[in-house]
Amino acid sequence: MKPLPEIKVYPKRPLLDDRPLERRVGLIILATDHTTEPDFRRMVASERIGVYVARIPYANPTTPENLRKMQPALTAGAALILPDEPLDAICYSCTSASVVIGDAEIDAAIQAAKPGVSVVTPPMAAVRGLNAFGVRRISILTPYTVETSKPMAAYFAAQGFEIASFTCLGFEDDREMARIAPAALVDLARQATHAQADALFVSCTALRAALAVTGMEQAIGRPVVTSNQATAWNCLRLCGDEKSHSEFGRLMTMPLPRD
Repeated sequence: MKPLPEIKVYPKRPLLDDRPLERRVGLIILATDHTTEPDFRRMVASERIGVYVARIPYANPTTPENLRKMQPALTAGAALILPDEPLDAICYSCTSASVVIGDAEIDAAIQAAKPGVSVVTPPMAAVRGLNAFGVRRISILTPYTVETSKPMAAYFAAQGFEIASFTCLGFEDDREMARIAPAALVDLARQATHAQADALFVSCTALRAALAVTGMEQAIGRPVVTSNQATAWNCLRLCGDEKSHSEFGRLMTMPLPRD
């Protein structure tokens, strides 16, 4: 065996950029999540915006009790995303858990690890999206059971929306929710949208609904807001990206309204 060469330290330290990428978006997702990472890779990540993910424990079935159990893990999950470095936005990607735990509680838990960061939840982003369209009367479609859907209805009613209709599919496992074909969601949207509704909200970050938005909007002739589409839109706007991304629905062409 030939002797190894001498290893030399280069005498000058290379100049460092402020950041590898200009903007940073953090994602806290469920251990069982199949959908959020691919959706954010399509809709948010770019040469300018990096998306950084932490997974936290979650066990099915999707009940209010199981959803609430994730709250203690939120601070630790946020702390694992680029420790000691600031983020431009951080999203907790679970719609049903967000309404059960509460936006304020989620914000406080994440701020404990990432003080000053803009926190986004799917229902919060959906409300902003619906407000961007100026609608008040909505239909809601979820994959959940009736038990898990009830807090969702209460959340949107408390935000001042009139719920013209609410349809749920009765699923208890988010991994099965992720297997619903986008084409099937287009048909479901058509059937779930009330004739008097001004827009449709499709809840759940497990659903591949972002891939079906344009089809759903064509089918019902009204705006459609989905969980991952809304959070992606919200995070893009917080990163200063005001570009239109119409391939992911009308919401992706809108500015972020002021709260």
